[in-house]
Amino acid sequence: MTSLQVPVLDMSGKQVGTLDLPADIFAAKINKGLMHQAFVRQMANARAGTHSVQRRAEVSRSTKKLGNQKGGGRARHGSRSATQFVGGGRPMGPKPRDYSVDMPKQMRRAAIRSALSALLADGQLVFVDKLTLAAPKTSQMAQIVKSVVGADTSALVLIADNTVPEQLNVKLSTTNLDNAKPLVVSYLNIRDLLQYDKVIVPVEALETIKRIWGKPDAAESEE
Repeated sequence: MTSLQVPVLDMSGKQVGTLDLPADIFAAKINKGLMHQAFVRQMANARAGTHSVQRRAEVSRSTKKLGNQKGGGRARHGSRSATQFVGGGRPMGPKPRDYSVDMPKQMRRAAIRSALSALLADGQLVFVDKLTLAAPKTSQMAQIVKSVVGADTSALVLIADNTVPEQLNVKLSTTNLDNAKPLVVSYLNIRDLLQYDKVIVPVEALETIKRIWGKPDAAESEE
């Protein structure tokens, strides 16, 4: 399988080696339309759809005629629930609905591969040999992010396994940072990938990316 070689940093920002990336994930065809479709789907599926307003038939107001039919000098209104009155019903207002959008699994995975390939091409993926903390410490995590990606740079910090105490400490420490967000790698999604300046990828998290988003038949097709 064709691979790409990238530098690997330690938590102080120094290069400690190189790493081969699978081309089927990180050199995939960049499909902007597919990424946009996946983004729109994710945002739509995040909507609760619980919005509701009272329409004219649902407003409880007096049904007494407002005035005489003639001679009053005003329109012939017969109900205060009409939409033009304050407190009246909302015309064509929103009602609870399902905004969810379906998208085939293969297309969703292809969108993630496309995003990862675009980020790598733009130099936005930063690989580190490990990312652990002995105890939750926001200031220490802030220094690590600054050393790895630079100052004033927003970062998505991938967590390989938050059941491991040392990695859970990274997640807890990153949560308090204004310019960074922790994300368990198995929940990798198009919105978070495209939202930050850099994506910090521990080597251990990379193995999960290969397992979930790699093409099983990629190696066989090139043999």
